[in-house]
Amino acid sequence: MWRHIASNAVTALIVLLFLMGGVILWGQRQYQGPGPLAEAACVQVDRGSTMRRVSEQLEAQGAVSSAPLFRIGADYADKSGDLKAGSYLVGPGASMAEIVDAVTRGGASTCGTEVVYRVGVNRVNVQLRELDPVSGRFEEKAAFNPAEDDAPEIYLDRKESAGTRFRVALAEGVTSWQVVESLKAMDVLEGEVAELPPEGALAPDSYEVRPGDTRAEVIERMTEQQLERVAEVWAARDENLPVETPEELLVLASIIEKETGVAEERGQVASVFVNRLNRGMRLQTDPTVIYGVTEGRGVLGRGLRQSELRAATPWNTYVIEGLPPTPIANPGLASLEAAARPEETPYIFFVADGTGGHAFAETLDEHNRNVAEWRKIEAERQQQSTGN
Repeated sequence: MWRHIASNAVTALIVLLFLMGGVILWGQRQYQGPGPLAEAACVQVDRGSTMRRVSEQLEAQGAVSSAPLFRIGADYADKSGDLKAGSYLVGPGASMAEIVDAVTRGGASTCGTEVVYRVGVNRVNVQLRELDPVSGRFEEKAAFNPAEDDAPEIYLDRKESAGTRFRVALAEGVTSWQVVESLKAMDVLEGEVAELPPEGALAPDSYEVRPGDTRAEVIERMTEQQLERVAEVWAARDENLPVETPEELLVLASIIEKETGVAEERGQVASVFVNRLNRGMRLQTDPTVIYGVTEGRGVLGRGLRQSELRAATPWNTYVIEGLPPTPIANPGLASLEAAARPEETPYIFFVADGTGGHAFAETLDEHNRNVAEWRKIEAERQQQSTGN
């Protein structure tokens, strides 16, 4: 009898172990296999959140099939206590294991709200936007000029959220003074700027920042990137350039940057200045005169006067020979490359053509015809603006 009972007990234990093994295998497949999400979704992990709260949120979003199983898997992987606040993009069919890895690995948020401080030549704009996880595109939710407008409520609310990312975007051609003044207005940054960075020393680009970063740290990153760019471009420059140092190349690139907003023209504009330097001709470019008036501290906001074109400033290339002593703005990578490897053209003149670009010329007669055409366009526009 006892032998029979023992035999039945062993049989039951084997069956139980078999069933438990099957459950474990099923749980592993559920945890590691494709999840139920049909479309990408954004998972928000708030500061102080728990794995239970996150798992229930994921189940409600349809990202996981079982909140308890999600927690068991996270606990088994010893990651239950590793939650990182942020917003994380979860792709279609993401497994529970992949989602656990995303919300515990940390690093930069991959979706949700982003605040972009755009430092432009004429104004600073703060844009609050959100990533649509399905389309993968950002949708603008608010925009304002911090120098003129009060910050909207949505900005004040979202900038405190754990998953909100912050980015500073410098446009090509901004001056160092403009960058510093803009950084001072960014309320997520801290600290003072001890001194104005040298003109041209900051790389126009997009920089991710975090609340509490210091302005000096951000400027240091911009400076390091520009140094790397200049060094790389200088090493790959054409052999016969009429510039002798990386610093002179930076000056030339800054003039190219300010003379055209048409990307395709940079090589031609560069060729004009290189041809002039090679012939000993003055550069005679208005942006250098403007810099002599403003020294980069703001926008002139009007046309140049004849007295300013004749004024002897260190930057007035109608008066001085060769390059000015410093850059007149912070040039982007494309202008640096154009300065280092300009197109080969016979041009020594250019003037606006009314399309946003320029008309180039090899001879003074041809240039004078182009100037006359531009004056005609200017007069027509003036007549239209006055309504006559």
